[in-house]
Amino acid sequence: MSTVIAFIVIFGALVFFHELGHFVFAKRAGILCREFAIGMGPKVFTHKKGETTYTIRLLPIGGFVRMAGEDPEMVEIKPGYRIGLMFDKQDKVNKIILNNKEKYPKARIVEVEYADIEKDLIIKGYPEDENESLQTFLIDPKAAIVENGIESQIAPIDRQFGSKTLPQRFMAIFAGPMMNFVLAFVVFIIIALLQGVPSNDPKLGVITPDGAAKSAGLQQGDIVQSINGSEISSWTDVVEIIRKSPNHKLDFSIVRNGQEKDIQVTPLEKTVDGEKMGIIGVYSPVEKSPVQAVKSGFTETYFWTKQIFVMLGKLVTGQFSIDALSGPVGIYKSTDEVAKSGIYYLMKWAGILSINLGIMNLLPIPALDGGRLMFFAVEAVRGKPIDRQKEGMVHFIGFALLMLLMLVVTWNDIQRFFL
Repeated sequence: MSTVIAFIVIFGALVFFHELGHFVFAKRAGILCREFAIGMGPKVFTHKKGETTYTIRLLPIGGFVRMAGEDPEMVEIKPGYRIGLMFDKQDKVNKIILNNKEKYPKARIVEVEYADIEKDLIIKGYPEDENESLQTFLIDPKAAIVENGIESQIAPIDRQFGSKTLPQRFMAIFAGPMMNFVLAFVVFIIIALLQGVPSNDPKLGVITPDGAAKSAGLQQGDIVQSINGSEISSWTDVVEIIRKSPNHKLDFSIVRNGQEKDIQVTPLEKTVDGEKMGIIGVYSPVEKSPVQAVKSGFTETYFWTKQIFVMLGKLVTGQFSIDALSGPVGIYKSTDEVAKSGIYYLMKWAGILSINLGIMNLLPIPALDGGRLMFFAVEAVRGKPIDRQKEGMVHFIGFALLMLLMLVVTWNDIQRFFL
């Protein structure tokens, strides 16, 4: 159960921050965001605040932000339609009732002559209660269309995704993967603040309770000045001498609380990869500093980004097969193993997964964020966007192929771990 909770929390956080990036930059660009969803499939939780409906869906395999203009917007209100209109205090239309008008007794019934709910925001028609004289009604930009009792806010052209500048659309899409890198960076900083950042100072870190250092009387924080008369200037020097001296007595000259002490330690022998080496049961020193934590955040983010690109390169060049890829099942299994090592390892695993999600979404594959960014790049070169129907078809085919790949990877995971 703890693994299930860890998996849901980690995966949910990665998706949440990814979609939050899309959401924040879309809102900054003035795009109407109809829904902010975590998960896919049927809704299990819904809450509407302002213009956006926030939902949690049944299947924890992704999420989305539904922006106005990405799908066919609204039903077309054609001449001859009989609709109900409700008005705000400024006599602007704030509700357009398409059917079941009898449930809205205060609505004015109008036979439509002309309607534009995207650009001009007007409805021209003949009210039934005023001798059928043609009138023009102004529509509030935040008006709602009511159909079958369900309200949907209209999206004037300036609130739609496609009306925004290329840089605004680019950032609304790019911000999702970007937030995954930001999340990883923050997670690595938190780990460094809590655990400390490894230091190369010749100072003893945590002493294990069953090691030679503890038996000899060494303590955490002791500063090593020399070993067997050899001057020590870094933690690397300490490690090198200890590893070369299994079962050999070493004379440590240390400084503890400003006082010099001499302590004799005999490293125990340990075999690693067929090689014998000495150990005394001391961890490397760490430094807990906000500045060092930020540096560690950058270093870790860069390192794992580089490692993932290296693995992608090996996949492209055929150095390992598709069987080595893992999907949700494989991630769950790996999370189970990592969780056994403690909370810090689990946090680091979350940071690595976040970077991985960011990179995967930036790949120029149709249906992914990278595929959409690729179309923006073509638009920048051409000076005009690609036909939306053609782009939509490419994304649809890409999505179908991705789902097929997901099925193959998931089946491989099930065979590898459970069969």
